[in-house]
Amino acid sequence: MKRIAAANNRQFDYTATAGEQSRPWRGPQPVPDDSDAKPYLRGSGRVPLRRSVVPRNRAWKILFGIAAFLVLAGLSVGGYFAIRYFTNDPHFRITSSSSIQTTGNSLIARSELIDVFGEDIGRNIFHVSLRQSQHDLEQIPWVEHAAVMRLLPDQLRVTVVERKPIAFVRRGSQIGLVDGAGVLLEMTPALMAQRHYSFPVVTGIEDKDPLSTRSARMQIYARLIKDLDGGAERAHLSDQLSEVDLSDPEDVRVLVSEQGSDVLVHLGGEQFLERFERYKAQLPEWRAKYPRLASVDMRYEQQAVLDMAKGADVDPNVEAITLIGLRDQVA
Repeated sequence: MKRIAAANNRQFDYTATAGEQSRPWRGPQPVPDDSDAKPYLRGSGRVPLRRSVVPRNRAWKILFGIAAFLVLAGLSVGGYFAIRYFTNDPHFRITSSSSIQTTGNSLIARSELIDVFGEDIGRNIFHVSLRQSQHDLEQIPWVEHAAVMRLLPDQLRVTVVERKPIAFVRRGSQIGLVDGAGVLLEMTPALMAQRHYSFPVVTGIEDKDPLSTRSARMQIYARLIKDLDGGAERAHLSDQLSEVDLSDPEDVRVLVSEQGSDVLVHLGGEQFLERFERYKAQLPEWRAKYPRLASVDMRYEQQAVLDMAKGADVDPNVEAITLIGLRDQVA
């Protein structure tokens, strides 16, 4: 069956199918507007291809190789003459020791630093090995770290960091200084007095000991001083120490001046502050009971071991006890 409908001055020939014959006629359907649809656009340009900087033509390759060779040759020749100029021109020569600047040295004489560069005077500045010079400077005991740099055209600058002593050290009949790394330092008594150093005297540090051993023992010393002086509200208890014996790392012994005489206190290897404060709290009672008190062992938790000094001017009864070594256990 055919139906003919007119719409917008147009005719549509529509033949209904068998399934559509039962539907009512609704007239012509509007044509959808495709004005908002985006058409598929195809790019018109071609993707550019990267071309090698080396030409493909054989002749051009040869020319390119020759040009590259000439450029490299020119750079090499220029570098050669530049090196010749900088290493031979008299403008870059260290004429005297005044061309060597030194900074950071307050305890080390300038002459001691300049001696390291004795062979470099009159030499071209670029012939001086900065690394070797730094190594030689750090062999000076008072130099902890050194740096050397060139200042064109004919100057060297030497910067040193000096070691800081933290204790006196007994070296035979002499008194020297030692820093936290265990490096033994020498200083004249006049310069020590000028510096107003006030340290305990450390024993158990010897020249024959390797640096690693001295360093380990000085770390124990530093921990002792830190524990005794720790805390802003606490007095500097380390000021009461006149001597520190580090011979046995498991038993640090300190010599404390008490009422005109010295008392040797065994503090062990830990709990320095707790043991020292316990010693100070018990000392008045011990002094009253044992006027000739010589040493106190504080390494035990619930007791202290006391030793008496020996002398001919003490009471005979006390002398008899001290001859066999008095041990007074105090709870």
